[in-house]
Amino acid sequence: MSELSLKTAQTIAEATLKTAREKAFKPLSVVVYDARGALKALLSEDGTSLKRAEIAMGKAYGALSLGVGSRALHKMATDRPYFVAAATHAVGGQLVPVPGGVLIKDPQGHILGAVGVSGDTSDNDEIAAAGGIEAAGLVFDAGA
Repeated sequence: MSELSLKTAQTIAEATLKTAREKAFKPLSVVVYDARGALKALLSEDGTSLKRAEIAMGKAYGALSLGVGSRALHKMATDRPYFVAAATHAVGGQLVPVPGGVLIKDPQGHILGAVGVSGDTSDNDEIAAAGGIEAAGLVFDAGA
């Protein structure tokens, strides 16, 4: 698989929310981008706060832009705040350096896209994203 299809992106988004419901997480927004940064899917559950989708987008887009899961971006923000500030500027502000932005990879390790989740704790957002990616038979990379 060299590209993330709409059907696969929809499967990931729906399975992410299914994982969240099974674990009784707070209402979530989930976004899926393909490897070129095109928006493939965006779902927001009833009860999410107003800007959850935009936060999810920043987690996923930031991860995709720098090629690492947003957990690694969080560490970078702590260790090298000026770099992350500059990178955030370089990607037009679409970088939220906290867990919940997860790379989607094929079994060979090629990046197919990224998932961003927001609405619960950052750790729970990441768990939901990983569940969605695994449900689609793909590999997740949270940047741990």
